[in-house]
Amino acid sequence: MNILILGGGGREHALAWAVLQNPKCDRLIVAPGNAGIAMIAECAALDTEDGEAVVGFAVEESIDFVIIGPEAPLAAGVADALAEAGILVFGPSAAAARLEASKGFTKEVCDACGAPTAAWARFTDAAAAKDYVAAQGAPIVVKADGLAAGKGVVVAETVAEAQAAIDEMFGGAFGAAGAEVVIEEFMTGEEASFFILSDGESVLPIGTAQDHKRIGEGDTGPNTGGMGAYSPAPVLSDDVAARALAEIVEPTVAEMARRGTPYRGVLYAGLMIEGGVSRLVEYNVRFGDPECQVLMMRLGGQALDLMLACAEGRLKEMSVTWAADHAMTVVMAAKGYPGSYGKGDVIGGLEALPEDSHHMVFHAGTASREGAVVANGGRVLNVTARGATLQEARERAYGMVEGVDWPGGVYRRDIGWRAL
Repeated sequence: MNILILGGGGREHALAWAVLQNPKCDRLIVAPGNAGIAMIAECAALDTEDGEAVVGFAVEESIDFVIIGPEAPLAAGVADALAEAGILVFGPSAAAARLEASKGFTKEVCDACGAPTAAWARFTDAAAAKDYVAAQGAPIVVKADGLAAGKGVVVAETVAEAQAAIDEMFGGAFGAAGAEVVIEEFMTGEEASFFILSDGESVLPIGTAQDHKRIGEGDTGPNTGGMGAYSPAPVLSDDVAARALAEIVEPTVAEMARRGTPYRGVLYAGLMIEGGVSRLVEYNVRFGDPECQVLMMRLGGQALDLMLACAEGRLKEMSVTWAADHAMTVVMAAKGYPGSYGKGDVIGGLEALPEDSHHMVFHAGTASREGAVVANGGRVLNVTARGATLQEARERAYGMVEGVDWPGGVYRRDIGWRAL
């Protein structure tokens, strides 16, 4: 098969790495890719949010299967354009992608199907939102309704902090994503990520992970796109996962089908778990980043078979083969992230690090300049390892981090602390 992956981050590097392990893959193109992806696959310059351009490229390159990595092309309807052109695609329609593109829409779906989630309200003006926060008190959660690259969420410890977040969002800090604001009850418990494939009818759980959103150790400081992850997540035991599937995921998939917008693709359920009971924090309509990196490290080549079965409506005949192993990824970010940061630092030492089924550095925000790898984003590298235990995976991952020669890089030293 000729396969095209859309995206250029660590998630897409991990997807490419896994797909290439499957003998079904004859040729792999990633658009736009990055410096790390270019070492293992062809890269192409392409506007990934332009459905017509993506279809034209796929036809020209005789592409058999397209895997859409990020959320923006999904929200822009790229999967719809490919499906209309008769090209097999992994990823939901724009209508189904509203489960991530609008937090208010997700809440409406949860209310309609009885899926447990936080109490909420949606606002289109700052004054009403501030009055609501004053009445509810803190802690409270303020979210930009639309897509904000994983950054439009403020967990406010005080009413003043929540009201400042409301001003920031309505003031345009997140562009159109903040035109509406959703305010939610603060939920206590432990957060974990549950990944499920859906072909519109059948659902298949494909793994669990736990992310570390805050920039600082001990989960302090501002939220980021994610500073590290590990899989599996102990808090999402088989019993807890089965209950979340029955009470949250399956009702959601059934409700989406009832609305005439069946959900096809990977559904990432962010769950808050307390006393073995889950409530939905949010849905994402793509693999998480950096959770995808630990999932792909554990799934390997079977990931392609699972995504193909999902796209072809054959999920009910599939099962996942798990090794009794663990994986961890440590994000190395540019100093200053998630605020302003510089680009262009040369990163050394990468060529000396192992690359095999137990060790991999996935590139997130890198570019190539005069033969050298340079930092070209906020989150730059995902240093990833597998082990028989989480402790072994951790030791391998941090051992690799020590081999990266990048004085401008920052990372958390406590990834996995909840489980360990």
